[in-house]
Amino acid sequence: MSADKIKVLIVDDSALVRRLLSEVIDRERDMEVVGVAPDPFVARDKILALHPDVITLDIEMPRMDGLTFLTKLMHHRPMPVIVISSVAQSTCDIAVEAMRRGAVEVLTKPSGPYSVGDLSENLPQKIRAAFASRVRKTSSTPANGNSASTTPPAAPTDEPTTDFASGTLIAIGASTGGTQAIEAVLVQMPEQCPPILIAQHIPALFSASFANRLNSLCKIEVQEARDGDLVAPGRALVAPGNFHMMLRKTDGVCRVVVKDGPRVHYQRPAVDVLFHSVAATNLNRVVGVILTGMGSDGAQGLLKMREAGAKTIAQDEASCVVFGMPRAAIEVGAAEQILPLSHIGSAILAASRRAR
Repeated sequence: MSADKIKVLIVDDSALVRRLLSEVIDRERDMEVVGVAPDPFVARDKILALHPDVITLDIEMPRMDGLTFLTKLMHHRPMPVIVISSVAQSTCDIAVEAMRRGAVEVLTKPSGPYSVGDLSENLPQKIRAAFASRVRKTSSTPANGNSASTTPPAAPTDEPTTDFASGTLIAIGASTGGTQAIEAVLVQMPEQCPPILIAQHIPALFSASFANRLNSLCKIEVQEARDGDLVAPGRALVAPGNFHMMLRKTDGVCRVVVKDGPRVHYQRPAVDVLFHSVAATNLNRVVGVILTGMGSDGAQGLLKMREAGAKTIAQDEASCVVFGMPRAAIEVGAAEQILPLSHIGSAILAASRRAR
């Protein structure tokens, strides 16, 4: 066992999946599989014995499901967890809930439309991002079965929540830890806030579950974007997994373009693709926000937005799960404000209001 490698524990009841994940991980020079477990009870003992840096966790397992195990783990011994889920709708929903309970990344199991080649490309990136993450202890699951949210409370504000400038648009980009961060921002948005476009690094099929969950929690309408969707007040559109999303303005009407295309910063959807399209669109007022995430996606796009006159915000290091994307934006001078997550919602609303 090498001391300078990322130590990974694989928890999955499928021997085939354990073998496939092990082969992908062990090909990487900076990581190694230190153990495998077919269920959470074996995993618990191996965590104590092997001290892994990152865990990959199946959702559907015998004796104890992955979500229950994750909840206990994040309360008693928080550590970076990557959920490996099937593409069934029910498990997609559970995987999104797992991220809300503290998992830092989610990936699709190597079966069906998801190839081993995709896994070989994505899993090492996710493990590196998880290893770099800041994982916080969570509360135990309440008796009512709802998860204890890791979302920080909204900063109180006594400013009005309406009277927004016409032609305003809010663009948000995030990656690792972003599902929780986006939720923290969107639950503060009033019913008639300016339109919001979101690029979150997330696999195909999980983005719909993510949008649906936000829609159930927020005052505004949140939906997975479809090509040609109208950009309208009180609505947030989430870029679908494995597709880029861009803003287009035609005859004074703004719609989104959802399209395939090369990965940008190894990502699809890419934050830079969205941000560059917003910067190129002649809008009255734009607010750009870069949240927690690994890498530098979104930094150049946010800079273009600021140069075009947008108000720009980056999440601060202390409240990030991974400070990579905000740090990159700050280093190139793209961020006008650097704020803790709990203050970003009110800052967006303040930047969106008409001058009085």
